[in-house]
Amino acid sequence: MANVYDDQEGGGFRRRRPRPITDYGSSMIQWMSNRKPPYKGSYHYEQERPSQSYVIDILPPPARRDAPAESIPVRHLHTSLGKSKKPVTVVRWMPEGRRLLAGVHNGEFMLWNGMSFNFETVTAMGSSSLRAAEWSNRKDWLVAANDEGTVYYLQPTLNNPHQFKGHDAPIRDLAFAPSDAKFVTASDDNTLKIWDFTSSTNESTFTEHGWDVKACDWHPTKGLVVSGSKDHSVRLWDPRTCRNLTTLHGHKNAITATVFSRLRDQLLATAGRDGQTRIFDLRMMRDVAILRGHEKGVTTLSWHPIHPSLISTGGDDGSLHSYLLTEPNTPAGVSSTTTSPYASSDPRSAPAQSIYPAHRIPHAHDSSIWSIDWHPLGHILASGSNDHYTRFWSRAQPGQTTCFKDQFHLGEEGAEAQGTWDRKFGRKQAKELEEQEEQDEAEGLEDQANQGQAATAGAGLSIPGLPGLPGRGMNGTAQPIPGIGNVPPPPLSLLSGLQSNASATGNLGRPSSRGSQGQTHATVPPIPPFPPVPGMDTESIQRLLALTQQQQQAGQQPLPGTSAVPPIDFTKLNLLPGFPPPPPVAGSQMPPPPILGSAPAAAGIPGIGGGGGIPGLSGNGAGALINATTISGSTGASAGGNSRRRAPLPSQSEGFKAEQARGNYRVPR
Repeated sequence: MANVYDDQEGGGFRRRRPRPITDYGSSMIQWMSNRKPPYKGSYHYEQERPSQSYVIDILPPPARRDAPAESIPVRHLHTSLGKSKKPVTVVRWMPEGRRLLAGVHNGEFMLWNGMSFNFETVTAMGSSSLRAAEWSNRKDWLVAANDEGTVYYLQPTLNNPHQFKGHDAPIRDLAFAPSDAKFVTASDDNTLKIWDFTSSTNESTFTEHGWDVKACDWHPTKGLVVSGSKDHSVRLWDPRTCRNLTTLHGHKNAITATVFSRLRDQLLATAGRDGQTRIFDLRMMRDVAILRGHEKGVTTLSWHPIHPSLISTGGDDGSLHSYLLTEPNTPAGVSSTTTSPYASSDPRSAPAQSIYPAHRIPHAHDSSIWSIDWHPLGHILASGSNDHYTRFWSRAQPGQTTCFKDQFHLGEEGAEAQGTWDRKFGRKQAKELEEQEEQDEAEGLEDQANQGQAATAGAGLSIPGLPGLPGRGMNGTAQPIPGIGNVPPPPLSLLSGLQSNASATGNLGRPSSRGSQGQTHATVPPIPPFPPVPGMDTESIQRLLALTQQQQQAGQQPLPGTSAVPPIDFTKLNLLPGFPPPPPVAGSQMPPPPILGSAPAAAGIPGIGGGGGIPGLSGNGAGALINATTISGSTGASAGGNSRRRAPLPSQSEGFKAEQARGNYRVPR
């Protein structure tokens, strides 16, 4: 549980309601730390017992593959409500399982945290309802579709690099091929279309359905496509020849979902508006089990990612059921077939087995459940409903029984009679939770806006007239340095190399344009100069610059040692501590520059090192006063301090060529 305090306008703090946090890290550490080979006499885990103290012994579903009943979602974790308050039409977990994508009726993808269940960000995908979304098998692309028939390509960062028009009617479902090179879409225009993922071209179209196609799926390992339609039929297709292989009958109403099992690929689950979910065996091309228990139509279903015998379904009345294919769970007083066709002598002619829910949550939502999806680890089930809520469900903790007596299992009246829910307090709690969700979303949107402003901030320090580097700025300027902000460029009077160019071409190096009648168009106003630096003798600097400009215009070069330059008052400069001021020059003359190679390097700033150029540069150019012996040596002591000088590293390409000449290389295969 996480307790957070909110800042109030008056300066105080308001205690927020504790937020349940589900962290699967502890169970994974318990599993990784204590697992041993399951041979005879080896250590086994501590068996969970009905007590809260055994919560540390909970193991993730992959550790208990032989116990699917432990992964049944029976406990309500959290209810998330977006600011838009629109129906949630599709939910999909991110590949790493840390966040949940929820597609909303207004065309937005909302991102919820998978452990604390708070809002993180929102991404708009048009203005139409998102009906389908599916990850590729490599989990590097997400393809989504909406009611306008538009198909969107999304990256894991929710970047939308491509989209195209796929159908003229709403797209209800889509699925990837095992190779991720193709995908299939089902639409209300009575067709299925197979698309090439790279080129977004339609390769084939299936038109044998007589009504809207509501569901489709691609077999995880075979070239087999299944589709379910409003005409009550389930059809199997060959995607290579576009041929209808067979038609499966059994439902008495529209088909709403068709999903292949990823763990037992010979099983196919179909759901319909007749309130039944049928399990088909592709080897016999018949239904082997009928999942009963829904009072209204079944709108969605999802196989468990770890346990092949666990399947969850969502109903049109907001109920959430979980089934175990290995346990019929026949209620008392119900006479139905409880024997599996696999146990009969003639499996092809034996009646289908009736299976009832291992656990049911009758009041999971107040309206139709449009989509459910299991966490990749198999410990959380997410559901999106027409009542605008996204809810998270999980298994119960050891010894926890109150989760079976809440308003989701018994309803508000039943839970109030049991004393586990108060109507007045429940409404207050719901209001507080709604306010908390709105505040979380506002904070998330503020963070998202701040990141966008930081990414699109103005340019930093740059020189006018110089083009920008590729990828660093579109206007010839550099990106701002964090913490400094936007720095105006220096005035052109300080840049002697650009002053003449600027005076000839106009402000900022941009030539002024003239119209056909000789009229001069307005140019960009000049950029204001730098603000004065504290401690600088600006008057002396201005006199020096003015004299330099006059000499340049007259074609004269100032000679060293002349008395034409007015003296500079160095006492007005703020020097570093310990830095001695320059000695006064007799006769107000500038000191002559040192002759290269005739005088030793100047003693520089104490503690920093000797002056005389940029370290590491060789030659007789300006700033190269370091002796060759100093560069070639491993250590060299300068006049101002002990600074280590290292020689440049040898080129690695020469070493590679030498090794190849010796025959030390791998032959390409």
